[in-house]
Amino acid sequence: MRFVSLLLLILISGCSLPSAPDDSEALSDSAPLFFREGWMEVPPGRPVTNEHLQNKNLTVALHGPDGISVNRSHHDNIANDPWYIWSGSAKIDRWGISLRKKNTLVDLSRDARIRWRVKQQGNHILKVMLQLEDGSWLVSNKGFGETPDWHVFDCDLSRLTWSTLNIKTIEAGEKVKRPDLRRVRSIGWTDLMIGEGTPGCTRVDWIEVYGHPAGM
Repeated sequence: MRFVSLLLLILISGCSLPSAPDDSEALSDSAPLFFREGWMEVPPGRPVTNEHLQNKNLTVALHGPDGISVNRSHHDNIANDPWYIWSGSAKIDRWGISLRKKNTLVDLSRDARIRWRVKQQGNHILKVMLQLEDGSWLVSNKGFGETPDWHVFDCDLSRLTWSTLNIKTIEAGEKVKRPDLRRVRSIGWTDLMIGEGTPGCTRVDWIEVYGHPAGM
């Protein structure tokens, strides 16, 4: 059953399991590491702010009607429980969260990947959000479905298709054919749903973005 669940997840996402367990290992066939974020090990709370970032070259932004309710979570009574971003507390409306590297854009049009450790529960499908240089937003049409536990996934962005995203309401719009990803300002995630506590939520332990710096 565990194998079947993982196989279905890979088919939904268009992405793959990592080839090695070392979460710090660079991907030899990808663009260089643009940034990594794994969150400060500080007491849980909300809203998520720049003070929670390990990487001080980044800024975090919360989006949507209930982005402010997204929580920093950790449980001391659970063995090896990480410090992670949790959407289960966003129970009023939709949410989104994004990261931006200061004074730098990124080219995600070639050899670009996102690698992250996530845990999905219920019918919440984790999707990638991108903000382009002109301020418009995209959301991936495919995503990561329910996982039996924490898993590291490697996502080749060239395999994803995209739709417009209303960043105020966190609603997907029309599909976009071959969007120009040469100058991306922010990278984030959403599941386009309202949080349902533990039974229905998105969890992100850490994220790595691989892309070519594009300057400003």
